[in-house]
Amino acid sequence: MQRRLLQATVAAVVVAVVLIGVPAAILSALTVRSGIEDNLAVRTQAIARAVERRAAINEPITADLLSPWLDEGNQVPLFIQVTPEGGETVEVGTSIPAERAVVREVNTASGAQVVVSISGTIVAWRMAQVVILVGAASVIATAAAVALARYQARRLAAPLIYLAASAEQLGSGQVRPRIAESGIEEIDLVAAELARTSDRLAARLAAERQFSADASHQLRTPLAALSMRLEEIQLMSTDEEVGEEARIALEQVERLVGVVDDLLSSARRQAGGTTEVVSLPEIFHQQEDEWGPTYAQAGRLLEFEVSGPQSVLATPGALAQVLATLLENSLKYGDGDTRVVARAATSRQSVVIEVSDQGEGVDADIAPRIFEREVTSGKGTGLGLALARDLVASDGGKLELKQRVPAVFQIFLSAVPSQLDPDNILPPGSLVAVGRRRRRP
Repeated sequence: MQRRLLQATVAAVVVAVVLIGVPAAILSALTVRSGIEDNLAVRTQAIARAVERRAAINEPITADLLSPWLDEGNQVPLFIQVTPEGGETVEVGTSIPAERAVVREVNTASGAQVVVSISGTIVAWRMAQVVILVGAASVIATAAAVALARYQARRLAAPLIYLAASAEQLGSGQVRPRIAESGIEEIDLVAAELARTSDRLAARLAAERQFSADASHQLRTPLAALSMRLEEIQLMSTDEEVGEEARIALEQVERLVGVVDDLLSSARRQAGGTTEVVSLPEIFHQQEDEWGPTYAQAGRLLEFEVSGPQSVLATPGALAQVLATLLENSLKYGDGDTRVVARAATSRQSVVIEVSDQGEGVDADIAPRIFEREVTSGKGTGLGLALARDLVASDGGKLELKQRVPAVFQIFLSAVPSQLDPDNILPPGSLVAVGRRRRRP
């Protein structure tokens, strides 16, 4: 695309130069020549009037009279010949060969002949200067157009490349692609639709995983009961044929249990299969149970609050580990009360989790690089925040330092669309009824 856009721009500029620049150069050169010739005619008339005034008072025509006209400022130098009636020719200036001269001739009323010529080489050079100027302007315009085309090509191609990469991730099973706004309306519309598609796919996958989990939970109980019943029949039966049938049925049940377990394990191993609907209150409650006593021993208060959506699309273990890393850093480097607040972000499709305390914050020299590996204040390994950022990014989210003093970290995750929330599609704890079937005689 970049090459095609560059070629199209260069072709358009070349066409413009050919259609406009070349005629402009020719017209400008002809205008310069016409101006020089008109100026020569005016100066010839002026010399003729001076000669006529001298002749009117019967004074001779001398070189002193003509010398001031040879070079007037920026005018082209002249070669002047004046031949009075019945007198000798007076010449001033450098003689110019006739084949290279531009000549103007005037005969005065007194019969004097005034011939003024200029060098054709000078006229040609003045014309060439104009052509060179137009050519230089055309080259500059072409270079500017090429630079602008390169910039526009990169500006258009970069978001398309990212968009293609996001589509490839979506096609390969990673349903959390995210792309920043490019400022180009059409590309942003495609990116937004791709993001909405990924949200729908993620929510549906989460619903399927929850259904599978609920179904496996509900199926295992009746299968276990059936296995126990078959084992009891096998032990209590005195008929060998009945015992053999019970053993075969028991093997079938065990094989069915194994198939269910294998299917669930296979589903969880699929690409992107770890991302699911996570209940924020449950995660917060688990973190409160883990870190609450430690904060209490340090004489500090740990508060959790969910003021927005209750669920996000994330990996439960990864989100718990990220929160644990931020809470550990707050306990080690921060001070005062630590608050963990979940609320709706500016975008309706996102949820932001803020972790803040009342300490001295992050040092100014390491704040811009705080998420880089091995960047630390000297009290740790510098790997915790880097790993936390990677874990959030793998779920299509973002971890950033919003405020340096006091430190405020933000975790951005995708919210679950209300129309695709698994709690609405499949309420938790759905029972699977297993009835008895009569065996045909």
